[in-house]
Amino acid sequence: MPPETVPALVSSTEEAAREQRYGLRRNVLGPWETLAQSVSAIAPTATPAMTIPLVFALAGNGTWLVYIFATLAVTLVGLVIGCFGRRSASPGSLFMYTTQSLPGWAASVAGWALLLAYVATASSVAAGFFNYANALLQASLGLGMSPSVLIALAVLASGAMAYRDIKVSAEVMLWMEAASVTCIVVVLALTLWQHGLHLDWEQFRLKGVTASGVRLGLVLALFSFVGFESATTLGEEAREPLKTIPRAVLRCALGCGAFFTVCAYTQVLSFRGAAERLDQAAAPLHTMATRAGASLLGTVIDIGAMISMFACTLACITAGARVLMLMSHRGLAHRKMRETHAKNETPHYAVVVTAIACLVPAVALAAKGASSSDIYGWMGALATYGFITVYALVCIALPLHLRRVERLSAGVMALSAAGFVAMVLALAGSVYPVPTGPYAWLPYIYLVYLLAGVGWYAARRRAVTAL
Repeated sequence: MPPETVPALVSSTEEAAREQRYGLRRNVLGPWETLAQSVSAIAPTATPAMTIPLVFALAGNGTWLVYIFATLAVTLVGLVIGCFGRRSASPGSLFMYTTQSLPGWAASVAGWALLLAYVATASSVAAGFFNYANALLQASLGLGMSPSVLIALAVLASGAMAYRDIKVSAEVMLWMEAASVTCIVVVLALTLWQHGLHLDWEQFRLKGVTASGVRLGLVLALFSFVGFESATTLGEEAREPLKTIPRAVLRCALGCGAFFTVCAYTQVLSFRGAAERLDQAAAPLHTMATRAGASLLGTVIDIGAMISMFACTLACITAGARVLMLMSHRGLAHRKMRETHAKNETPHYAVVVTAIACLVPAVALAAKGASSSDIYGWMGALATYGFITVYALVCIALPLHLRRVERLSAGVMALSAAGFVAMVLALAGSVYPVPTGPYAWLPYIYLVYLLAGVGWYAARRRAVTAL
């Protein structure tokens, strides 16, 4: 267990971060396992299974273009994160980057926003897990299970794996995602082969596409990428973290962006002339497999989707627990959260708290009768607010950090400015025009949450000052 320290209240230096040890298992994860953390947090299968149909409902034939724009925006942020990642490695992810340059209250906002983002993403995809698990149970056994029970199984099993061993968790996530994506790639290839070697001109000519549809679709498309930076939470456990982590983040952004773009194009093509629209299909990947003449593969893909949702839940609990642990080291959370298990060398208390935080909202909403798509959308929107906030703060922090060490350049300034503007535009698109239903309340819930976090920071700071 790391020695007790006086709460730092998020003030820190890069040198202190390098010297501090957090009690985690060091140098245990290779490049592929580090990459698996970011890939699993994105949950690549969730995008063609649930997100691309939602984007299509807004952007139509421009869905593929929306994903190109989203890939560019995320790549800008990935390059900014890479600049930090080549200079600093810790379990605190983007929270640690902000503590090096921003005022304490701003770093506090980053910490609480990032923690909420991982927790809400885990709740969102746990709802996706129960959707596909129940679909498989109905198809194979003619039975169904309580959504609350299935969500609890997914979160508790993920929490147990994150509690036990980071290396085992990373390897499981890697194989889960590899199997899932492979199945989808086979269906994409069959679909393209079936339609022949010609372009879908309705998509390339953007037939029926509106600017507002592209803008609103971009916000949803960004949710496909949230968590791509989560490899940065493995700074203590990755081998050669100053090399492997920046590479993992950028490869994840570019690789997943290419995959999502191809998926978007092929899915729209597959549903051309179908009896139901892409955004109306209950299981679009299964429908695609059937239309491509590989109906048996549809069930395999549904299994892959369920596995991907589970892997994402595991990745988010893993990342969220490490952010919470570092927040504890900085005086923003209870000191128990900084302790690590003597044998497993994992932040076991932080894992338990993070898993409970993921479990409660999803189970509560499911118990009240909310559908899987509603929970996925509501919690996903909260997660997106959190990630966009942190990404924007990191874009502000980078030039300030490099100016302090006298390495600031015009290129870095332009990169940071472009990333910041992209995140501001994405945030604006998520709140205007004002969304309908529960989505209209989510920005206010998020704002109250952040204000509570800043209030906690101010109270802790006064308490430490009074000592």
